[in-house]
Amino acid sequence: MWSVCKKELRQFFSSLTGYIAIVVFLLVNGLVLFVFENNILDFGYATLERFFQLSPWILLLLIPAITMRSFSDEFKSGTYEILQTKPLTHWQIVSGKYTGSLIVVFISLLPTIIYIFSIQQLSSGEGIDWGAAIGSYIGLFFLAAVFTAIGVCASSFTGNAVAAFIVSLIACALIYYGFNAISRLPGLNSGPDYYVEMAGIDFHYRSVSRGVIDTRDLVYFLSIIFLFLFITNRNLLKR
Repeated sequence: MWSVCKKELRQFFSSLTGYIAIVVFLLVNGLVLFVFENNILDFGYATLERFFQLSPWILLLLIPAITMRSFSDEFKSGTYEILQTKPLTHWQIVSGKYTGSLIVVFISLLPTIIYIFSIQQLSSGEGIDWGAAIGSYIGLFFLAAVFTAIGVCASSFTGNAVAAFIVSLIACALIYYGFNAISRLPGLNSGPDYYVEMAGIDFHYRSVSRGVIDTRDLVYFLSIIFLFLFITNRNLLKR
């Protein structure tokens, strides 16, 4: 598994595309949070709430860009057949690809910790609510982990990296906000809307972001990750 993971990391960082994706993610976050109108400095109090509201939407573009070549390039170049000759099970291949992509996403998120210390230093009062900030980061990491699983799964359906990007983007957007949008339909008021909203990632992401780690949220995230990795494994078995 680790050999596949290292191969995935080398492939991503062997071209400027990987570095550009990470730089764009950090640049957009930095500009929106500290430069553009209604930025954090204009709020008058220490909070990273806007960052945690904005990041999921930026990750919707970043993660499909990271994962779109996971299996697509292997199928297109014919190296997947070579990969199958290695003493690896399909689950080890899937796990290696997923872990490699997730490490890249983690590297992208790691520099954003600077935002916390910057806001803390600029605040004149008690500063940031550390409990909520840590909970939000945990929620953001699980959200990214789900998006990564969806992206790897989308890449296993086609040898076209662009098609994998588009499918992953749409799937991530639907599972993140689609259920929330459906729950707002007039016919679902007073009861069913709550359960429909609960099926989406946004509901559980906001729950964890409050600083309270509920096992139901963790089970939800892990279940979605396993589901898409299972589908990826089935796709590989068909080949």
